[in-house]
Amino acid sequence: MLSKEKIARINELAKRGKTTGLTTKEAEEQKKLRAEYVQTFRASFKQQLHSVKVVDEKGQDVTPQKLKDAKKGNGGIQH
Repeated sequence: MLSKEKIARINELAKRGKTTGLTTKEAEEQKKLRAEYVQTFRASFKQQLHSVKVVDEKGQDVTPQKLKDAKKGNGGIQH
């Protein structure tokens, strides 16, 4: 998870970008922070997917093979 300070800075730069505009240095900082945020989000989402088990109405495990393989570390879901 990204720190509260970094998220606050992302929001500050976004607000300033909409109102007064950003300097080149600020735009580069915003780009790096956003990339870090997206990377963190994807890793978190991937971890959440790996904890999913799909069960049908009969109680049988119908988790897609691709997800099962990814849980085992045999490829599967990529980002």
